[in-house]
Amino acid sequence: MTVDPDRNVTLRGERELVERAGHLLLSAEREFVCAAGDLKTWSMPGLRARIAGARHRTAPPLTVRKLFNPQVLDDEESRRHLAEVAARGAQVRICTTGLPHETILVDGRIAILAGPLVGGVRGYTVVRSPDVVRSVGSLFLAAWDAATELAEFRRTHPPVLGQESRRVLAMLGAGHKDEAAARELGLSLRTYRRRVAELMKLLDAGSRFEAGLRARELGLTG
Repeated sequence: MTVDPDRNVTLRGERELVERAGHLLLSAEREFVCAAGDLKTWSMPGLRARIAGARHRTAPPLTVRKLFNPQVLDDEESRRHLAEVAARGAQVRICTTGLPHETILVDGRIAILAGPLVGGVRGYTVVRSPDVVRSVGSLFLAAWDAATELAEFRRTHPPVLGQESRRVLAMLGAGHKDEAAARELGLSLRTYRRRVAELMKLLDAGSRFEAGLRARELGLTG
């Protein structure tokens, strides 16, 4: 750990970030802002659930803004996670320009800046200097204003689906009953129905029929 004259602290690795700055992330009272190219930069094992729980106890509720690059939607697990985050009330937008300086802002008073991977480990700088924090906040707002809401981005950009998901959509499009489709795909009935529900949520569909139409509109099925 190193400290500069403005009391900005540089930490090495997520473990040190959680141990020495975790309390700062839990201290948000008005606004919690995050910008990242992917979901791995701020994975913070063991702390994310505590942050979410602290938000629910905060009154009035926090404004939560999360800004990501499109590659965050490249796998189904990440897409499901973002959908859940948005459903809990966070504002999520997708920025098509690169986000090289991944950032967390807490109440406009603290910025945590992620550095590049060096030897498999990131450095994280905790910034308290008011002028620097304001500058980082201004850069974030400029990127935020130019970004697209998650739901709108998903409507206009087809998701990347794995082979199993495409086969499930094909079964839906062919009108197969659940039992027959699950048997054909080698899945349990419970797993098949869970996959159908996940795909409906992913496609913002209120029914299986709507999911089939949406999949065809996006060119996900033949």
